[in-house]
Parts: sequence; structure tokens; C-alpha cells
Amino acid sequence: MPVESGSSAAARQAKQKRKSHSLSIRRTNSTEQDRSGLQRDMVEGQDSKLPLSLRSNLLDLFSQIEREFENLYIENLELRREIETLNDRLTAEGQTFEGADLAKGALKTKASHSTSQLSQKLKTTYKASTSKIVSSFKATTSRAVCQLVREYVGHRDGIWDLSITRTQPMVLGTASADHSAMLWSIETGKCLLKYMGHQGSVNSIKFHPTEQMALTASGDQTAHIWRYMVQLPTPQPVADISQTPCEDDVDFSDKDEADGEVEGPNDCPSIRVATTTLRSHQGVVIAADWLVGGKQVVTASWDRAANLYDVETSELVHSLTGHDQELTHCCTHPTQRLVVTSSRDTTFRLWDFRDPSIHSVNVFQGHTDTVTSAVFTVGDNVVSGSDDRTVKVWDLKNMRSPIATIRTDSAVNRISVSVNQKIIALPHDNRQVRLFDMSGVRLARLPRSNRQGHRRMVCCSSWCEENSTCNLFTCGFDRQAIGWNINIPVLLQEK
Repeated sequence: MPVESGSSAAARQAKQKRKSHSLSIRRTNSTEQDRSGLQRDMVEGQDSKLPLSLRSNLLDLFSQIEREFENLYIENLELRREIETLNDRLTAEGQTFEGADLAKGALKTKASHSTSQLSQKLKTTYKASTSKIVSSFKATTSRAVCQLVREYVGHRDGIWDLSITRTQPMVLGTASADHSAMLWSIETGKCLLKYMGHQGSVNSIKFHPTEQMALTASGDQTAHIWRYMVQLPTPQPVADISQTPCEDDVDFSDKDEADGEVEGPNDCPSIRVATTTLRSHQGVVIAADWLVGGKQVVTASWDRAANLYDVETSELVHSLTGHDQELTHCCTHPTQRLVVTSSRDTTFRLWDFRDPSIHSVNVFQGHTDTVTSAVFTVGDNVVSGSDDRTVKVWDLKNMRSPIATIRTDSAVNRISVSVNQKIIALPHDNRQVRLFDMSGVRLARLPRSNRQGHRRMVCCSSWCEENSTCNLFTCGFDRQAIGWNINIPVLLQEK
């Protein structure tokens, strides 16, 4: 009896101590308490070398974990029922979705909800082309085909930006956090040239419109202009990769592959000295681009300013100030002297240099978070992407409100627009790359699994209209660039 009394006192003290440190989990009913008591009695009756107080504490913690999983399971069932209810309502409205097989597993038990008429707000929400639910159910008779053609591996750190040359020979350029920029053969994936003139992360790369010159922006507060000469190797046959429909509905495994050290190309020639160095920024130069004609360049920096330089003299022509926070991107119009800059202050600005005597600027506040990029299209449109998970299409003739808004489930990085097909490629923080048309209709999502696609954040996308093998390129912080062949059926583009 004294021994039992001592054990009971020790258990009671341990229980009081646990009570002050345990998770505050609400007990739903007395049945759970009785069950916990029975389980505790079972454990106490088992032979174990662990002290009784420790075993009791472990049992209590495991019981709390079990209740948490039960709550999650119940919430999951409720969400499934809500999805089934929404599907029933949409069916009642006359919409049918091929491939939306929701009558599987737990969804076979349909909720008995009335099919009363939806309000106008619900109609607008669920019939909208950018609705997440509708787009996830949507199936087309002719789906977009996205084929991974080639991977470009050789950088030792994440790749921030990529670009395609505008003249022959056609090569791919990448800018990396490993302080280097590389030029690649599009057809073979071989590194042709490596630029190592920067002392910091290379954040941007753009090619001259007519000459073999590259413009790179860096974290060393400078922008470099350097000339290159490359000889394309003999094309190799493309590996037989089966065509894969762009994934809209299937979620692949998010398992990351091991991050082994990637060995850089050993036989790749290098350049270490720039032809022209542009200095005047007091912070990281995050982006740079050529103005039409290639005689001037514009740079965007974290010092909240964008600078316009003369290429021949390296002199600062204009300092474009006005943003309240760091700049994130800059882009020039392909045919006019227009510049658009984006910033962390949630705005982007349009700078007009068409009249030499007047340099006008317009400020646009269309986003609620950092504007990560804003780019021109061949027509009179500007497309802006933001960390607020939206992409907006604007008309240069009337920029009061966007003509289309694309809502996504992840922050959007540096976007690009196809010149011929007018398709917007959206790289996301969640490793996805989605394709939309200019009216905001979702066309496709690039395949992503632990076998193909990006394994880290996708930083940038770039279209190449002249290459028949790879017409879309993406890069990410998994240290690789990927070339894709995108085939969008005409019927899909017209929808």
C-alpha cells in the first residue's frame, strides 16, 4: 500500500505538470475522456522499462495528435461535400464538365442540397473564365501539348533571368546568382560562352537588337555591355520524349531531388572583361534593357531609380526617379521609345521618350503588393504581374483600368508574352508555369513532377518565336533552364 500511494502521488504531480505545458486541445465529449482513460489503464498494465509518468505523458500526447487528425479528417470531408454541392449547382445551371469525375471515394455520397437558382454574384463568380473551380473542372476536346525538349544545366546557383538573341546565331542566355552569365546552344544544350566579369549576382541579361552584344545587370551595382562570338555545334537528335498534355487537373508529387553540386562546363570559353561598364547606381541593379535601336539602355536599381545611358559614351542621360521603394524590373517597347518600370511600392510607371523635349511619366496603381514585372506586347498593351497573385492586361490608350485580370494561387515572377500567339507565360513561386491568353483565359499548365519540370521557384520565362524545336524557355532557382515546345491548338486560342 505505501508503494501504491507513492506511485499515485508521483503520477498526480506529473499529470499536473503536464497540464501546464500540454497543448490546449478541447475535449469534445466524455466518451473521448473515457477512451483515453481505458487506453491509459491498458498501457499501465503492460510491461515496460519506461517510468509510469513518462508513458502516461506519451499516451496523452499521442491522444492529442489523434484528435487533431480526426478534426482534419472531418474538415476534409466537409470540404469535399461543399465541392460536390458546387458541382451540383453548376450542373443545375446547365454547365457540364468532361473529366470532372467527382463521384469517387467519399464524393459518391452526394449532399442533398436544393438546386435553387444561384444569385447573380455566384453566376458571375463560377462562370468566369478565370475561376479556379471552373478552370480546374474545364476540359477541352483538343488540349494544349507541352513537351519538355531540353535542360540547360551548368550554373552553380539559381538562375534569375534568361533571354534569346534577336539575331543569328540564335542562342540562349542565362543570368545566375553564381556571378556569371552563360550562352547556350538551343539545339544541343551545350554551353558556348561564359561571362565572368561581374563581382555579384547577375540579375538580368538582354541581347542587342542587331549586334552580337549582351547587357547584364548585377548586384555589384553596375551594368555591363560585352561582345560575344560563338560558333554553334552540330545539332544532335532530340531525345524521344512522348508528348505530354499540359497538366490542369493532376497534382504531381512535390518531392524534391537531392541538391548535389552541379559541375560547370569544363570546356566552355569565358570572358572576364566588359566592353562597357555603366556606373552610377547606389544599389543592386536588378534589371536592364535596350531601347529600340540599341543606342541607349535603361537600368533599374534597388536605389529606387532607373537610369538611361548612352551606349557609345557610357554617360548617364536621364535618371528616372519617383518610385517610393526598390525597383524590381524594367522593360522597353519593341518599336517605340517607351519604358515601363515596376517597383515594390505596388506601382509601375510608364516613361515616354518619344518627344526629345518632353519626358512624361504616368503612374499606375493596379496592384496591392510588389509589382514583380511589367512588359510590353507588340500591340498597344502592357502586362503586369505581382506578388498579390494577379496578372493584369492594360491598354496603352486607356490605362485607367485593366482590360483583363488573371487571378492565380501563387506570386508571379518575370512574365513574358508570345509575339505571334499572344500567350502570356506566368512563372510562379510554387514551381508552376501557366499559360493564358490576352483575355485572361487559362490555356494550359506546363507539366511538373519529380521527373521533369522545375524543382524550385520559377524565376523567369521567355518566348522564342523563330525556333521550331523550343519556343518557350523557363529558368528557376533549381539551377537549370528548360526549353519547351508548346503547341496551342487554334480552337483553344480562340476560346
